Amino acid sequence: MEYVIEMLNIRKEFPGIVANDNITVQLKKGEIHALLGENGAGKSTLMNVLFGLYQPEQGEIRVNGKPVKITNPNIANDLGIGMVHQHFMLVEPFTVTQNIILGSEPKTKFGTINLKKAEKEIQELSDRYGLKVDPTAKIRDISVGMQQRVEILKTLYRGAEVLIFDEPTAVLTPQEITELIEIMQSLVKEGKSIILITHKLKEIMEACDRCTVIRKGKGIGTVDVKETTVNELASLMVGRDVNFQVSKTPAEPKHEVLEVKDLYVKDSRKVDVVKGLDLKVRAGEIVGVAGIDGNGQTELIEAITGLTKSYRGNILLNKKDITNKTPREVTESGLGHIPQDRHKYGLVLDYTIGENIVLQTYYQKPYSKNTILNHDAIYKKAEELIAMYDVRTPSAFTPARALSGGNQQKAIIAREVERSPELLIAAQPTRGLDVGAIEFVHQKLVEERDKGKAILLVSFELDEILDVSDRIVVIYDGRIVADLDAKETNERELGLLMAGSGTDKAGVSK
Repeated sequence: MEYVIEMLNIRKEFPGIVANDNITVQLKKGEIHALLGENGAGKSTLMNVLFGLYQPEQGEIRVNGKPVKITNPNIANDLGIGMVHQHFMLVEPFTVTQNIILGSEPKTKFGTINLKKAEKEIQELSDRYGLKVDPTAKIRDISVGMQQRVEILKTLYRGAEVLIFDEPTAVLTPQEITELIEIMQSLVKEGKSIILITHKLKEIMEACDRCTVIRKGKGIGTVDVKETTVNELASLMVGRDVNFQVSKTPAEPKHEVLEVKDLYVKDSRKVDVVKGLDLKVRAGEIVGVAGIDGNGQTELIEAITGLTKSYRGNILLNKKDITNKTPREVTESGLGHIPQDRHKYGLVLDYTIGENIVLQTYYQKPYSKNTILNHDAIYKKAEELIAMYDVRTPSAFTPARALSGGNQQKAIIAREVERSPELLIAAQPTRGLDVGAIEFVHQKLVEERDKGKAILLVSFELDEILDVSDRIVVIYDGRIVADLDAKETNERELGLLMAGSGTDKAGVSK
């Protein structure tokens, strides 16, 4: 059997850590091959070796049977290997075309950039693969899903035959995920080959032909997807059986902790996106917010947490008005926030993990005395939480930037849950986490609920909303359009309500 890519016995080390320990991956032509592993298992590192961003200490890479040395991404591109990174590499003020041609601009006979020719080529590529991208649109004006398509076009424009997708669905809505799988399937029909880094088992079952499993830097083996199950893949990945059902007793809600009354918020374009919204969350319950992205949930969370201003209505936390207070005032009133954008609002990437763990409390005792930081106390606390939440990091002194996305997320969850706030807003809390870590986070949310805390869970994963929530509210066009008991609804009913149709069960008007 001839493979388009062979990575044989690859070993990659960093100071104090073996990221890839003798791993072999073989990719057939025209297949979608999953690379599955826990957060920090070494998946992205292995693909960065293939793309020329890292050099391995040992092992051999072959392309179409021939041994190659890939010392930088330009060589990878020349060999027909393209990579769509987890965090997009795009220049926001530039157009789609300017981003795609960056570094390989077509020139006119006068030596200037031939933008018209490039736009035409990109439109043709976009049409051919069903990507539906406007070559003249500016990056800052298009959705995250569209930005990802630009990254795919960037690799195709450079002639990629092998595409590496690094956690491509981590920031996409369910609808965009379905569209991305269709795009990948149309790419392999055209003769391309794809390596998909993921830990979403449902997507592997739906899209992939074979799957190579990595655990703690070691290759566990390659399986044919048709001959395996979700449960088998999960236990291969984490080394134990995983419980996919959230175990919890019925909720016993008490007094109201959060009350949002007639709230109006504008977005960055000065358009109303939250329109007279009412919401209540009580102590001892988890309220899930279900909705298609762009219906006001982001602005609702930002208004509650003090990250944006509302211009009408009130937000009460334990009967105290926190409307338009600063983020610190809101935090000190008893609110915790796991933000949906971990890089923008969750971490200071150049700070160490230890410093990030005390971002909300660094000015309080024991972490600070007379405005001087007590580093011993900070790092002692950080080490406790790193162990408790299984944050895979060489040490508490490692910059947050150096961790995998899933381990960055675990550090944020550790910081926010550990403070045990009266109200915890968890926005996409399991985005980028593997099944073992998701099970752990869900358990922590239920534990907080059982301590009598109020939890507001915002997620695009309907399975998560249905499994974890006690009560589900549906947001559509900036308003709550339904308030349902989680045990008495299903994915179909929620889907209809999220699309703006269906019943008004709880007497909440549409």
